[in-house]
Amino acid sequence: MPEFRRATLALAALLATAPSVYAEEPSSDARWVSDSLSTYVRSGPTDGHRIVGTLKSGQKVSLIGTQGNYSQVRGQSGDLVWILTSDLQTVPGQSERLPQLDAQVAELSGQLKTIDDSWKTRVQGMQETLDSRKALIDELESRTKALNEQLEQSQSSLRDTQARLGDENKQVMMRYMVYGGSIAGAGLLAGLILPALTRGRKRNDRWF
Repeated sequence: MPEFRRATLALAALLATAPSVYAEEPSSDARWVSDSLSTYVRSGPTDGHRIVGTLKSGQKVSLIGTQGNYSQVRGQSGDLVWILTSDLQTVPGQSERLPQLDAQVAELSGQLKTIDDSWKTRVQGMQETLDSRKALIDELESRTKALNEQLEQSQSSLRDTQARLGDENKQVMMRYMVYGGSIAGAGLLAGLILPALTRGRKRNDRWF
């Protein structure tokens, strides 16, 4: 963007300073009829001399000399005539300036367009980069969401499995307790019954 701004400022400066720039180029005796009028020229340096013709606005003449309010100039036809000094200017007329200004404006416009196209290309490239990064971020967010859902499902399955294992452990412990109690009860009964049977046999033996 700084290049675009510099080119714009250069164009504005060119248009603003064009008269002063062209003032340096003409030779010291070069003059142009004022752009604001077409003026009569006379045969001598006073208002009393007869009018011998006219000079068109912006026409280039060569200054020969000055006397009073009049200047003697040589026109493109080679004739020497007198014109009011106030009707002369030291910069080219618009008819000469405008084509050159138009050429410079066209050149600067081309530079501005080149800079503008360059910036559009750069902006488009940055936009494409942003779009690709956004697409990548969206994809990563989607994958993260899917992984989080899988994690939640896995954690839920793990909790269910732990709950089932807890129930099975309780059932196994109950079975062991029942089995152990059965064995203990059987042992107790055996301990009570066997001695009684043994005493009954001994008494029977005594009878014989």
